[in-house]
Amino acid sequence: MIEPDAELDSIATAVIGAAIAVHQELGPGFLEKIYEEALCQELGRLDITFERQKRVEVKFKGEVVGEAIIDLLVQGRLVVELKAVDTIHPVHMAQTRSYLKTLNEPLGLLLNFQVSRMKDGIKRVVYSK
Repeated sequence: MIEPDAELDSIATAVIGAAIAVHQELGPGFLEKIYEEALCQELGRLDITFERQKRVEVKFKGEVVGEAIIDLLVQGRLVVELKAVDTIHPVHMAQTRSYLKTLNEPLGLLLNFQVSRMKDGIKRVVYSK
């Protein structure tokens, strides 16, 4: 497995810090869209660029078959999938990996805000060819 480069790791670290700040202020119990809005505000305060609800084409054997919507694409490289669920299931990890594969990017974060401590809601997802 090839690890993401230092720049991408740095971006991920900054996003994790922002997610922790959001969780410290809001705590668990809200809908995903509230955490998304708060995280976007925090990223903006940190001058971290992102695209929200990023639409990407999904191809099958070279043909477009639809589109996926990624919660956040940070600095054009880091896929961030947000959840507010009791448990992260394997399908959530698979969803994030599929987004990484579609974008041909090696690293994503799956952030679940429905936890007592944010560190328990952070999953680093790596995709390698």
